[in-house]
Amino acid sequence: MSMKGVFTALSGAMAQSQKLDTISNNIANVNTPSFKRDQQVFQEYLTANEKPPSVIQVPKVPASIESFYDMQGGDKSYVDTAGTFTDFSQGGLKPTGNPLDVAIDGKGFFEIATPSGVRLSRHGSFTIDGNGQLVTKDGFPVLSGSGEGGVDPASRVIRVGMGSQITISDNGDVMEGENLIGRLSMVEVADKDALQKVGNSLYDFKKNFQPEVSVVQNPSLKQGFLESSNVNIVREMTDMIQTTRTFESTQKAISAYDSMADKLVNQVPKTS
Repeated sequence: MSMKGVFTALSGAMAQSQKLDTISNNIANVNTPSFKRDQQVFQEYLTANEKPPSVIQVPKVPASIESFYDMQGGDKSYVDTAGTFTDFSQGGLKPTGNPLDVAIDGKGFFEIATPSGVRLSRHGSFTIDGNGQLVTKDGFPVLSGSGEGGVDPASRVIRVGMGSQITISDNGDVMEGENLIGRLSMVEVADKDALQKVGNSLYDFKKNFQPEVSVVQNPSLKQGFLESSNVNIVREMTDMIQTTRTFESTQKAISAYDSMADKLVNQVPKTS
């Protein structure tokens, strides 16, 4: 009697456990501005398909007594976690009344200078640090367009006078009173699968990706607003209930195989 099915059930349990972790993270960030929900991706892992034809000979005849011999893994399949993907759909706009809060209404990302290099973000909750720089809540400088001061991030930092009245227009122009002091750098990534979250509402590019990045010509920004998370709490709770039930089903399957193994080892020999 073959017990290899327990490994299929185990792979399913592990996959559902990872999905629960992803859903839990979405729920935890339901109130995080500009947060984009993640979704776990699964695929079937067919053992036979992972082996070269030279080392496996899977029977090609209909099931019969003659065909019951070593399948060499041809009859095995597992649940393989193919990682997560991020849903970049637009979140709602929430008014804050803070003139340094800026929401992106549509496509695009802000460019943010960090110690690890330039990163992208849609979190527009900005402030002014002690050096008069426009920065994120974590103190990372917000960059102006690359055409203003060259490509060096240090030369693209937006500086304002302390206590100045700041106005940010819909196209990203940063005004200090009547003076234009910069334009927020807004870029778009053609293939968003090239992006990965790196914490603090920032995105970086995955290794071995060469993404196509372009400047957003007509951005739509809203001063005094923040983009809300695109997490739908009802959907996430429904997915959590469904995933939990699936996880429990795989646990029952594992327990059933364990029970069969116990009978094979401890009861069948005694009756022989």
